[in-house]
Amino acid sequence: MAPTSRPPTLRQRRLGAELRRLRERTDMSATEAGTHFGASQSRVSSIEAGRYAVSADRVRALASLYNCADQDLIEALTQMTGRQTRGWWEQDREVLPAGLLDLAELEHHATFVRVATMVHIPGLLQTRDHASALFDATVPPLPPHAVEHRLSFRIKRQGIMFEGEPTPLTAVIHEAALRMGLGGRAVARAQLRHLIDMSERENITIGVIPFGTGPLHGSGHPIDYFGGSVPQLDTVQLDTDHTTVLLDAEAHLVKYRNVLDCLESYALKPAVSRDLIHHAAQTL
Repeated sequence: MAPTSRPPTLRQRRLGAELRRLRERTDMSATEAGTHFGASQSRVSSIEAGRYAVSADRVRALASLYNCADQDLIEALTQMTGRQTRGWWEQDREVLPAGLLDLAELEHHATFVRVATMVHIPGLLQTRDHASALFDATVPPLPPHAVEHRLSFRIKRQGIMFEGEPTPLTAVIHEAALRMGLGGRAVARAQLRHLIDMSERENITIGVIPFGTGPLHGSGHPIDYFGGSVPQLDTVQLDTDHTTVLLDAEAHLVKYRNVLDCLESYALKPAVSRDLIHHAAQTL
């Protein structure tokens, strides 16, 4: 085990957090855990903060110490160990907020993605022109170079839906988002045509919630749900006006699975949703 020379990735932090959860469920202190391995309390805390890379064998040993019998979870945690190769998003660490890098990392490792939005088109389904219009409307305004960085980054993120084994994506979009007309008629129509094209891909399901449907509990902000290799390693992202919030506690995961299930039940079937998107494009 060795200290990381750079800030820990989101994945490293999540591994440490899961090890901390396992320890806390046994009511064992970090000092007690360290004693079993000849390590200090500060070293155990560094592991749990993701600042020290740990081996798969050490993860198995800790899981045994913490009386974890969930072999699927243990195996999933071992896959998160070591000094893993950093992803393409790391090249933008100096020019983009850390939250955007975390988002790209989540998407890259996700086994599936579920999103729900009420007034925006999901980022993974936006055209470049639509995204440009969205960034141009940011308050306070972003300088041109910052807009360009974000545009390029957003388009690169969309690669998960096309490259290698495409990631399954289920998107619930309210009809309001279809009729915003962001960027003007030409841009908005092109965006809606793009949604139709994307909805015809095998790995992408788009459902539209029409006006007059509700109540839409828990839908006041965009919801992104990222599937882990086991359900305990899922992650929820909530976008707010001032920050991005990541949630991974079991209670939060259960809540937002239920919220998304509810919203998906309100959405029209994919074929009917395509018809509604087409109609929205014609009437812009």
